[in-house]
Amino acid sequence: MADTSVSYKCPNCGAPLSFLPGHDHITCEYCNTELDVATVENLFQKAQEKAALAAEAKESKWNTDGAGSEWDSAEAETMKVQTCSSCGAELVSDGNTMATECAYCGSPNMIPSQFGGMLRPDYVIPFKKTKQDAIAALKEFYSEGLRKYILPSTFTSENRIKEIQSMYVPFWLFDSKVRASATFRAENDSVHETSDEIITETSHYSCERSGSMAFERIPVDGSERMDDQYMESIEPFDYTELVPFSAAYFTGHIADKYDVDAEASVPRADKRVNESAIGVLESTVKGYDRCSLDGEATVIKEDGTVSYAMAPVWILTTKYHEKPYTFMMNGQTGKVVGSVPIDRAKVLLYSVILAIVSIPIFYYLAKFVLSD
Repeated sequence: MADTSVSYKCPNCGAPLSFLPGHDHITCEYCNTELDVATVENLFQKAQEKAALAAEAKESKWNTDGAGSEWDSAEAETMKVQTCSSCGAELVSDGNTMATECAYCGSPNMIPSQFGGMLRPDYVIPFKKTKQDAIAALKEFYSEGLRKYILPSTFTSENRIKEIQSMYVPFWLFDSKVRASATFRAENDSVHETSDEIITETSHYSCERSGSMAFERIPVDGSERMDDQYMESIEPFDYTELVPFSAAYFTGHIADKYDVDAEASVPRADKRVNESAIGVLESTVKGYDRCSLDGEATVIKEDGTVSYAMAPVWILTTKYHEKPYTFMMNGQTGKVVGSVPIDRAKVLLYSVILAIVSIPIFYYLAKFVLSD
């Protein structure tokens, strides 16, 4: 967040400025930049305006109260909660669907308990990819590049692959109209050649940008156990296919019970909104060799609302040497990500084979090519 207070600072090096008696201008004591009083006052006025905007941005809030609703008694009666005795994850399902194992740590010890303590989602993105699609994608993922040679056999076994589970992941969707402003430092290089040297002159520019923009459905997952990097990697979801939530969509699937509420998700939402707003403003700074953000941008939310949705994910977690590894597929688009272990014995074996194969080649090169 930009500073909410201002002081007289040198526009060149950022050092504090002070007026020296007997002078009609101000000289920076650190970089010797000379500025007339009118210029300094103009810079100070702009800094005051930025500070006022920063203070306004600090006060702007998201309206998180409207996210989610209460379950009616009939729906709640059909829901069950299964708690992992190993990692504590809570998975929700309809009464006829049981998790065979924990989607996060792979433990088979799932303990059923009474449903409660969860808001009813506003929206859901239904599954489009089937279990067969997920198994095929997982096999393809395992067979890509070097992975097919160095993965442990137990990790790629047919029986293990079939344990992949369909899970709805809780998301908070942030909609916002914002006013954003930022200053960018831009540079252009000019190269001149003389008889004995090459001279590069760099011109520096200060580019101020501001504007209004709207962001819809910026997602932040509501699960502390779900790896944020994974979830952002399988994005984007097509939010045009959001439909009003019905408990019927849970049939045959499990759902993660959120443990990060909407208010706790605000910092990540702010970060994603700010980064997106800065990117939009920076895209308008054209015609320069280089461009970078100068200081901090100011982003003011004029209207920030939040809704609660469930997104479809196929997930498989397995352990290798007591360390969990996870594969995920976007249940709507089919995009896949995953972490995989390395079988060090296989790596050593293939290294030895490569070395053995390479010996005759090096011998031939040494004897017949290099000797020439």
